[in-house]
Amino acid sequence: PPVEDERLYKVIDALDLVAAETGKSIPQIALNWLLQRPTVSTVVVGARNEEQLRQNLGAVGWSLSTEQLKALDAASATTPPYPYWHQRGFSERNPSPV
Repeated sequence: PPVEDERLYKVIDALDLVAAETGKSIPQIALNWLLQRPTVSTVVVGARNEEQLRQNLGAVGWSLSTEQLKALDAASATTPPYPYWHQRGFSERNPSPV
């Protein structure tokens, strides 16, 4: 699906900052970030040559800090489409009696 340009650049900027902090490449940061997501068990890399494969393999064996994960999550956060954003407010306006 199409990606909003402003959102795309926001994510790239966050990846670039974390890459500068860690000394890792942007693809390594992106792959490591995905691997640390609780709902992701594995990623499939699409290396075009041996060098890209070696670079991608550098995404394992280390972890991003909690602050770095939060920064990347915040930069990539999306607003859920209607009706999901609307339904989130139900519990705030009408809390469960339990």
